[in-house]
Amino acid sequence: MKRTVLIMVAALGVLLPTLLFAATPLLQIVAPWEISSKDPSKAGYVFTRLEVGETLVNFDPDGQPLPALAESWSSSEDRRVWRFNLRSGVHFHNNTLMTPQAVLNSLKIALKKPGVLSEMAVESIEADGNAIVFRLSRPFSPILAFLAHYSTIILAPESYNGEADVADVIGTGPYKIALLQIPQKMEIEAFKEYWGAKPSIDRALFLAVGRGETRALLAESGEAQVVFNLDPATLIRLGKMEHIDVISIPIPRVVTIKMNCNNPALNDPRARLALSMAIDRAGIAKAILRQPDFLTDQFFPPCMGQWHNKSRAMLKTDVKEAERLLAQCGWKKMESGMVERDGRPFKVELLTYPDRPELPLIAAAVQDQFRSIGVDAVISINNSSEVPARHRDNTLEMALVARNFSLVPDPLGTMIQDFDPKGGDWGAMNWSNVHLTKAISDLVSSGDPSAMSDSKQQIITTLHQEMPVIPVVWYQQTAAVSRSLKNVVIDPYERTYRISAMEWRKK
Repeated sequence: MKRTVLIMVAALGVLLPTLLFAATPLLQIVAPWEISSKDPSKAGYVFTRLEVGETLVNFDPDGQPLPALAESWSSSEDRRVWRFNLRSGVHFHNNTLMTPQAVLNSLKIALKKPGVLSEMAVESIEADGNAIVFRLSRPFSPILAFLAHYSTIILAPESYNGEADVADVIGTGPYKIALLQIPQKMEIEAFKEYWGAKPSIDRALFLAVGRGETRALLAESGEAQVVFNLDPATLIRLGKMEHIDVISIPIPRVVTIKMNCNNPALNDPRARLALSMAIDRAGIAKAILRQPDFLTDQFFPPCMGQWHNKSRAMLKTDVKEAERLLAQCGWKKMESGMVERDGRPFKVELLTYPDRPELPLIAAAVQDQFRSIGVDAVISINNSSEVPARHRDNTLEMALVARNFSLVPDPLGTMIQDFDPKGGDWGAMNWSNVHLTKAISDLVSSGDPSAMSDSKQQIITTLHQEMPVIPVVWYQQTAAVSRSLKNVVIDPYERTYRISAMEWRKK
């Protein structure tokens, strides 16, 4: 009898921690984005969104910089030397102290890899006392936004295998990784030694689920409490359920058609403008996105501040004018209603991807609208990785994409990448413009607000005149959220899910 009691007590001692841990509610977040790597240069957005990794600088919802791992910063008069004073008492998830040398090590590794730091004209990065000092070869106005990019998260030296390979993601955030199964699953738990406010949610699970129908079922069943990227019809249906709220906000993301401007059918800006004029943006916003207020009248949405021209609309639907422009380019309408030039039809492939469930629907609408002016767009639905791959091998003709202009919390960061004279994987292809290139260069180096405003207007005007990329609709981020949660807020810059601010509602 005594032996039996001892065995039961021992077993209870082993099981009790497990039972207590299992009793803790598990927050489940579902989205279509796979975890492609442990390396921040490739998949750092997963680790910032789940608050595992942190950067030197943070940004608020209005796009203003906030202290993060750097508690303050200053620059020299010529803005080529920047000093970031590090926060004291910060621990990595392996309980080692964050030191200037550890931060320097992480930044130097990031500098050697593809990412935003390579755009900053960095001459050197040094540790000086409890500060990190950047020396630049030229002024770089968006440096704070670039140092908030996910590729610059600070990891412990023990994270790296050898000089640069990331073996473990050991960050400084309010959550540490409990389980990581690439490419679909990451479980996190609260980090007790976190330097900032302690989170209320103890445990969370992120699942990458590609099929929209499956994501919808997870939300409907209550198995997942926060579900991103559902098609508009599904969101309307879920929003009628008693246990679900649907939340949405406008974000600096634009659905665009990227074009190969070397393609004989697309190399004339008049032809590209004709395609833009064929698009019924009001119809797409109302019928597909179920957001009639998202009538897109120019490239950049209102949430992008000075990048949006409030004084006038720059996009319009005008089928007759589109047909006239095509005729100017030598395209003749045939009896079939389609256009030809030199015996060849105006036929292009329109590539898109299902990661964002509204894109194939928008592609079908665009296909029909192009047909109204005699242009045959053949839709191809593939992985999103096909867009940059086919940009690089020069086989891409057109691609309908959802372009994020807040990869860094300053749209200039995306503009630099998308409209480089050599083009960009998600932006211009075989197109450049000296006036736009100069305007971007002036923005990067300028500290004068009025000069920066003039440069932005030059960029806006050039993009609408040349139309290397056609804006289709502005974007909003939406999520189906269980009413068992409170304090769920969508970050307009898509940097974080803000799990640490969420709380379970009391039953």
